[in-house]
Amino acid sequence: MIERAIKQHFLNLLKVYPIVTVTGPRQAGKTTLAKNALPAWNYVSLEDPDMRSFCRNDCKGFLETYSDQTIIDEAQRVPELFSYLQTHVDSAHKNGMYIITGSQNLNMMESISQSLAGRTSVLKLLPLSYEEQNSAHILPPGVDGQIFTGGYPRIFDSHIPPAQFCRDYIELYVERDVRQLKNIGDLDTFKRFVKLCAGRIGQLLNIQNLADDAGISATTAKSWLSLLEASFIIYFLHPDFRNFSKRLVKSPKLYFCDTGVACSLLEIQNESQLSSHYLRGNLFENLVINRFRASALNKGEEPAISFWRDKTGTEIDLLSKKTEGNEQNIHAWEIKSGATYSEDYFKNLRHWCGFSGIPPESCSVIYTGRNMIKTKDGSLVPWPECKM
Repeated sequence: MIERAIKQHFLNLLKVYPIVTVTGPRQAGKTTLAKNALPAWNYVSLEDPDMRSFCRNDCKGFLETYSDQTIIDEAQRVPELFSYLQTHVDSAHKNGMYIITGSQNLNMMESISQSLAGRTSVLKLLPLSYEEQNSAHILPPGVDGQIFTGGYPRIFDSHIPPAQFCRDYIELYVERDVRQLKNIGDLDTFKRFVKLCAGRIGQLLNIQNLADDAGISATTAKSWLSLLEASFIIYFLHPDFRNFSKRLVKSPKLYFCDTGVACSLLEIQNESQLSSHYLRGNLFENLVINRFRASALNKGEEPAISFWRDKTGTEIDLLSKKTEGNEQNIHAWEIKSGATYSEDYFKNLRHWCGFSGIPPESCSVIYTGRNMIKTKDGSLVPWPECKM
């Protein structure tokens, strides 16, 4: 059993909410987390046709049968259940009654906002983070291995080759879930669209350009991006809008929730191909930002991260914000896939410090080398040692 970093926060929430909802990508380990943390609880899966039929046709009877301490898996399969849950937990007036899990964030969140607002806390469970893999002694050696493998637990539990798992994942889960959220008639065009998204990792989102390349309208592209985000395949990193008397870009950057899935979409067959791949730097950037994102979500926090870029193309890859007392401290990060020190790594950070007022002590470059180096412009930080 791989211990999940979110577990303690998950258990703490059961003390203050009647329902805790765990959402996230398929195969991220939501059910395993709930069963491992609460081994004495009832478990019901609404993927089971008989159980789904029972729940859909008799929600009251279902909740009388499972009146307390029950894990309801894939709850989005019966949206009408949420209204009955509202009445049931309001009547019981106690905490720690149900765990709800589900993969399709869009449907889940619509049902929750309509029926369970104030009665549940929502956690997002992502694939295994760097810290979780490292603690379990299953971390692939080398950056390329970590990018290529990604973090889905079954790769490690069942020793499935990452390339095989990710191909199957895309075929069986991505296409099925997305098509359940919205009926997409031309599946070949959709597949091409998802691959085109992988080719834009770490780049500013240009919806019209993406739509033109996929041969679809901008409206359709926007709709499909929303579906991929709702299915936890992609996410967007938004720009920091503080002006500093500069003209800033307003478009977000596109990243994948799992770099292994991105590698599969890019038709990277093994980790040795990464060393010369034209998107290796972007994939490493994706890996780093996923680590920062997971660190926040595993504490039950929304990631306080962004990037900064002005109209001239000067960019800071990542800004992380941490509130201490009444102050919000900002740390600026550049992300470089090289393994040796270069003074040019700090070029944008020097520019940033010059007009933002952020001191060099709050600037770092994350790279794939081994040595921690402190310079007058900031710190050079090896990838394994970077912390938000």
